Amino acid sequence: MSFNENMNSSEKQPLKPSDDEADNILIQQFIDGDESAFSSLMVRHKDKVRNLVYLTLGDSDFVDDISQDVFISVYKKLGEFRFESKFTTWLYRITVNKCRDYLRKKKVRSIFVSIKDTETELSTGGQPENIDIPALVRKGIKRLPEKLRIPLILRDIDGLSYKEIADQLECEVGTVKSRIFRARESLKIILEPYQKELQM
Repeated sequence: MSFNENMNSSEKQPLKPSDDEADNILIQQFIDGDESAFSSLMVRHKDKVRNLVYLTLGDSDFVDDISQDVFISVYKKLGEFRFESKFTTWLYRITVNKCRDYLRKKKVRSIFVSIKDTETELSTGGQPENIDIPALVRKGIKRLPEKLRIPLILRDIDGLSYKEIADQLECEVGTVKSRIFRARESLKIILEPYQKELQM
């Protein structure tokens, strides 16, 4: 094959769509009547939703139920999606709202302990060599108030931009930055007894 033929062959190779474009393609297919497209969309994002639900609530018992509720809402509302924002932004907003509904209905805010109580609890958790660092960090995040915890998860774990987080939480970018800063500072205090292990 000549160089020119090879170039022509390469030019005919379809470009792989970005994640956002792939989401939009599936959404349009679903709107057009392809039910299987929704299953593909759910497979692409179910782990992200479950992770956000778990870290937001700190309770593994309800992750599956709430995640299922999220996708039921997505299924019902997907025909209204206007492609004006990323699907993930829209999906995360639904997830956050479902978590808030759960917290409100179950009144689990009352289980949040003060930072001082948390430090005492963590400091009695066992010898340093037995510490599960990821579990410790998750436990620390769980102790943050909701308005600090959710922006922190979306930024530091899910990697969303400040603008994307602000869009989801329907607040100003400056407010998001302030809450994330406060969340990080609070988390440092909560995890202070284990700073040596966290730096290993």
